[in-house]
Amino acid sequence: MVGRLYAVVGPSGVGKDTLIEATMERRRDLVRAKRVITRPTEAGGEDFEGVSVEEFDRRLEAGDFALHWQAHGLKYGVPISIETALNEGHDVLFNGSRGILAEAYALYPNMGVLLITASPEVLAKRLAARGRESREEIEKRLARAGYDIAPGLPVRRVENDGSLEEAVVQFLAALQPERV
Repeated sequence: MVGRLYAVVGPSGVGKDTLIEATMERRRDLVRAKRVITRPTEAGGEDFEGVSVEEFDRRLEAGDFALHWQAHGLKYGVPISIETALNEGHDVLFNGSRGILAEAYALYPNMGVLLITASPEVLAKRLAARGRESREEIEKRLARAGYDIAPGLPVRRVENDGSLEEAVVQFLAALQPERV
Protein backbone atom coordinates (compact mmCIF):
# COMPACT_ATOMS: atom_id res chain seq x y z
CA MET A 1 0.00 0.00 0.00
CA VAL A 2 1.32 3.43 -0.95
CA GLY A 3 1.68 5.99 1.82
CA ARG A 4 0.04 9.39 1.81
CA LEU A 5 1.81 12.72 1.42
CA TYR A 6 0.73 15.49 3.80
CA ALA A 7 1.52 19.13 3.14
CA VAL A 8 1.70 21.04 6.41
CA VAL A 9 1.04 24.68 5.55
CA GLY A 10 0.25 27.96 7.23
CA PRO A 11 1.74 31.38 7.83
CA SER A 12 5.25 31.90 9.16
CA GLY A 13 5.41 31.57 12.93
CA VAL A 14 2.30 29.40 13.23
CA GLY A 15 4.30 26.46 14.62
CA LYS A 16 4.37 24.03 11.70
CA ASP A 17 7.76 22.56 12.56
CA THR A 18 7.00 22.36 16.28
CA LEU A 19 3.78 20.47 15.55
CA ILE A 20 5.47 18.14 13.08
CA GLU A 21 8.19 17.28 15.62
CA ALA A 22 5.73 16.75 18.48
CA THR A 23 3.48 14.61 16.29
CA MET A 24 6.37 12.46 15.11
CA GLU A 25 7.26 11.68 18.72
CA ARG A 26 3.86 9.99 19.01
CA ARG A 27 3.69 8.53 15.51
CA ARG A 28 7.10 6.99 14.84
CA ASP A 29 5.73 5.47 11.61
CA LEU A 30 5.62 8.91 9.95
CA VAL A 31 8.45 10.21 7.76
CA ARG A 32 9.40 13.87 7.71
CA ALA A 33 10.78 15.26 4.48
CA LYS A 34 13.92 17.26 5.27
CA ARG A 35 13.74 20.34 3.07
CA VAL A 36 16.63 21.79 1.11
CA ILE A 37 16.71 25.60 1.48
CA THR A 38 18.96 28.34 0.13
CA ARG A 39 19.54 29.59 3.67
CA PRO A 40 22.57 29.01 5.87
CA THR A 41 22.08 26.01 8.14
CA GLU A 42 23.21 28.16 11.06
CA ALA A 43 20.08 30.31 10.62
CA GLY A 44 18.29 27.83 12.87
CA GLY A 45 14.69 26.78 12.97
CA GLU A 46 13.67 23.45 11.48
CA ASP A 47 16.10 20.68 10.61
CA PHE A 48 16.92 21.50 6.97
CA GLU A 49 19.79 21.23 4.54
CA GLY A 50 21.19 24.65 3.74
CA VAL A 51 22.72 25.06 0.28
CA SER A 52 23.85 27.82 -2.04
CA VAL A 53 21.60 29.01 -4.86
CA GLU A 54 24.02 27.44 -7.33
CA GLU A 55 23.87 24.05 -5.57
CA PHE A 56 20.07 24.23 -5.38
CA ASP A 57 19.82 25.00 -9.09
CA ARG A 58 22.22 22.14 -9.92
CA ARG A 59 20.08 19.70 -7.91
CA LEU A 60 16.89 21.02 -9.48
CA GLU A 61 18.35 20.46 -12.95
CA ALA A 62 19.38 16.92 -11.92
CA GLY A 63 15.80 16.09 -10.86
CA ASP A 64 16.60 15.79 -7.15
CA PHE A 65 13.38 17.46 -5.98
CA ALA A 66 9.86 16.07 -5.93
CA LEU A 67 8.58 19.60 -5.28
CA HIS A 68 10.21 23.02 -5.25
CA TRP A 69 9.20 26.67 -4.86
CA GLN A 70 10.43 30.14 -4.00
CA ALA A 71 9.24 32.27 -1.09
CA HIS A 72 10.62 35.14 0.98
CA GLY A 73 13.69 35.41 -1.28
CA LEU A 74 14.66 31.76 -0.74
CA LYS A 75 14.37 28.55 -2.74
CA TYR A 76 12.87 25.44 -1.14
CA GLY A 77 12.98 21.83 -2.29
CA VAL A 78 11.45 18.57 -1.07
CA PRO A 79 13.80 15.70 -1.98
CA ILE A 80 12.64 13.10 -4.49
CA SER A 81 13.47 10.49 -1.82
CA ILE A 82 9.97 11.02 -0.42
CA GLU A 83 8.76 8.78 -3.24
CA THR A 84 10.73 5.85 -1.81
CA ALA A 85 9.13 6.37 1.59
CA LEU A 86 5.66 6.68 0.04
CA ASN A 87 6.16 3.54 -2.05
CA GLU A 88 7.23 1.67 1.11
CA GLY A 89 3.84 2.58 2.62
CA HIS A 90 4.97 5.41 4.91
CA ASP A 91 2.96 8.59 5.33
CA VAL A 92 5.23 11.58 4.68
CA LEU A 93 4.91 15.08 6.15
CA PHE A 94 6.49 18.14 4.60
CA ASN A 95 6.45 21.78 5.63
CA GLY A 96 5.16 23.34 2.45
CA SER A 97 4.05 26.55 0.82
CA ARG A 98 0.38 27.31 0.26
CA GLY A 99 1.35 28.58 -3.19
CA ILE A 100 2.52 25.17 -4.42
CA LEU A 101 -0.45 23.11 -3.26
CA ALA A 102 -2.28 22.89 -6.59
CA GLU A 103 0.88 21.68 -8.36
CA ALA A 104 1.69 19.24 -5.55
CA TYR A 105 -1.85 17.86 -5.59
CA ALA A 106 -1.61 17.31 -9.35
CA LEU A 107 1.55 15.22 -8.80
CA TYR A 108 0.29 13.46 -5.64
CA PRO A 109 -3.52 13.20 -5.98
CA ASN A 110 -3.94 11.45 -2.62
CA MET A 111 -2.12 14.29 -0.83
CA GLY A 112 -3.69 15.69 2.31
CA VAL A 113 -3.31 19.30 3.44
CA LEU A 114 -3.07 20.34 7.08
CA LEU A 115 -3.59 24.07 7.44
CA ILE A 116 -2.12 25.31 10.72
CA THR A 117 -3.61 28.59 11.94
CA ALA A 118 -3.16 31.01 14.84
CA SER A 119 -4.34 34.51 15.66
CA PRO A 120 -2.38 37.50 14.30
CA GLU A 121 -1.32 38.39 17.85
CA VAL A 122 0.16 34.94 18.46
CA LEU A 123 1.89 34.98 15.07
CA ALA A 124 3.46 38.38 15.73
CA LYS A 125 4.83 37.22 19.10
CA ARG A 126 6.28 34.03 17.66
CA LEU A 127 7.91 35.77 14.70
CA ALA A 128 9.49 38.38 16.97
CA ALA A 129 10.72 35.69 19.38
CA ARG A 130 12.59 33.75 16.72
CA GLY A 131 14.65 36.84 15.90
CA ARG A 132 15.25 36.10 12.21
CA GLU A 133 13.31 38.99 10.66
CA SER A 134 13.12 42.75 11.02
CA ARG A 135 9.90 44.45 12.11
CA GLU A 136 9.18 45.28 8.45
CA GLU A 137 9.71 41.65 7.38
CA ILE A 138 7.43 40.47 10.19
CA GLU A 139 4.71 42.87 9.04
CA LYS A 140 5.01 41.52 5.48
CA ARG A 141 4.70 37.95 6.76
CA LEU A 142 1.64 38.86 8.85
CA ALA A 143 0.04 40.51 5.81
CA ARG A 144 0.38 37.19 3.94
CA ALA A 145 -1.08 35.15 6.81
CA GLY A 146 -4.56 35.18 5.29
CA TYR A 147 -3.40 33.88 1.90
CA ASP A 148 -6.05 31.59 0.43
CA ILE A 149 -5.51 27.95 -0.46
CA ALA A 150 -6.43 26.70 -3.92
CA PRO A 151 -10.11 25.67 -3.88
CA GLY A 152 -11.05 22.01 -4.06
CA LEU A 153 -8.10 20.65 -2.11
CA PRO A 154 -8.73 18.35 0.89
CA VAL A 155 -7.83 20.74 3.71
CA ARG A 156 -8.03 20.04 7.43
CA ARG A 157 -7.49 22.88 9.90
CA VAL A 158 -5.43 22.72 13.07
CA GLU A 159 -5.73 25.68 15.46
CA ASN A 160 -2.44 26.44 17.22
CA ASP A 161 -3.39 29.30 19.55
CA GLY A 162 -3.54 27.25 22.76
CA SER A 163 -1.28 24.63 24.26
CA LEU A 164 1.00 22.47 22.18
CA GLU A 165 -0.82 19.40 23.52
CA GLU A 166 -4.18 20.67 22.21
CA ALA A 167 -2.70 21.35 18.78
CA VAL A 168 -0.97 17.94 18.62
CA VAL A 169 -4.28 16.19 19.40
CA GLN A 170 -5.90 18.10 16.51
CA PHE A 171 -2.93 17.33 14.23
CA LEU A 172 -3.12 13.60 15.00
CA ALA A 173 -6.86 13.61 14.34
CA ALA A 174 -6.29 15.37 11.01
CA LEU A 175 -3.97 12.54 9.94
CA GLN A 176 -6.73 9.96 10.31
CA PRO A 177 -8.24 8.61 7.08
CA GLU A 178 -11.44 10.22 5.88
CA ARG A 179 -14.63 8.39 6.74
CA VAL A 180 -16.66 7.42 3.69
